[in-house]
Amino acid sequence: MGATEEIIKMAKKNNGTVTTAMVVAAGFSRGNIKYLVDKGRIEKSTRGVYILPEVWDDEIFNLQSRFKRGIYSHETALFLWDLTDRTPNRYHMTFPVNYNLTKPKEDGVRCAQCKKELYGLGITEVTTPGGNTVRTYNVERTLCDILRPHSRVDIQVMTQAFKRYTTGYDKNIPILSEYAKILKVETRLRTYLEILL
Repeated sequence: MGATEEIIKMAKKNNGTVTTAMVVAAGFSRGNIKYLVDKGRIEKSTRGVYILPEVWDDEIFNLQSRFKRGIYSHETALFLWDLTDRTPNRYHMTFPVNYNLTKPKEDGVRCAQCKKELYGLGITEVTTPGGNTVRTYNVERTLCDILRPHSRVDIQVMTQAFKRYTTGYDKNIPILSEYAKILKVETRLRTYLEILL
């Protein structure tokens, strides 16, 4: 089997998506990607990300492929965890404090930054509506993040997220309380939980 067929096979295994990094890591040349694009066998989705023509373009996956240090957070994480009905019109990512935000902001990403010791707190993976895996903050970290004063999350979105968490989720109140302490939102969290639990 030739290199181009191997790349197509890789894309099929990866939900119809292949990245330049994956192709190079597998020992194939970037020229094979260009050849496949020229022949119409794959399409360029964004810089370094290619999809099979029959596949839905997964913007959430594409953004994280471009901005690898970005972790989906706030309303985008609520959407990915099905804690809100609102589809984000702009995706929200959190980056380490020293990360240059110029490029993500140019791409319309709502950016937050946090200290190194908080950046890694609660990172997990979730499946996008397009079926790809991306990194996001877990449910408990996300709920604490939206309580922080600078988050500017709509009160209705916040209330709906907490209602869904307290009624239908596999709740982990000890972790939620621990994160609230670390992120200094204990008082605000207590208010929400007293109303809903």
